[in-house]
Amino acid sequence: LQERTFEPLGASEPVQADVRVIAATNRDLKQMVEAGTFRLDLFYRLNVVRLELPALRQRPEDIPLLAEHFIDRLNRLQGRHVVGITDAALAVLARHPFPGNVRELENVIERAFIGCGAGPIEVGHLPEELTPVAEATPEAVSPLARAEAETLAAVMHRHHGDRTAAAQELGVHRSTLYRKLVEHGLIRRRSDPFTVASGKPAP
Repeated sequence: LQERTFEPLGASEPVQADVRVIAATNRDLKQMVEAGTFRLDLFYRLNVVRLELPALRQRPEDIPLLAEHFIDRLNRLQGRHVVGITDAALAVLARHPFPGNVRELENVIERAFIGCGAGPIEVGHLPEELTPVAEATPEAVSPLARAEAETLAAVMHRHHGDRTAAAQELGVHRSTLYRKLVEHGLIRRRSDPFTVASGKPAP
């Protein structure tokens, strides 16, 4: 890197190179240098212009754009016409921490893409680990979960408790809607009616 030369395999003379090296990492290289696991001279050769990109969990507003980008690319590669992703599915993605960052999101979208038809990617197409059914106390409910519960209640009100119509509006499978209604305490069992007046399960 310093001399801007390299010696091709089998050659006896070095070759001059005019290249620009762009390197990326998800490790703390400075910490690795201090620990002796990364060469100090290489660190300074690479660390000329430094750009720091926040983790995906710190910029959830990028998830819809990235999801649409991956869907468009998969459509081109596979000759399909999947028409985007529903707001409900995006809400699920927004609350996932994505420890694998953008690569993990790309993998999630590809898995959902394979399982969906021509319609948009819905919550039911997402990997199960992203949509666990969990018990939560009122104190533990996040603002996003409250917003999801309020949206579900509003849609169910609008359709007078008709789960089929509500699922169609939300762009999810009826079974997915049922699971979400149970998760948020809006019904207890499949046979329970939704109480339009209160937005709560019937006693």
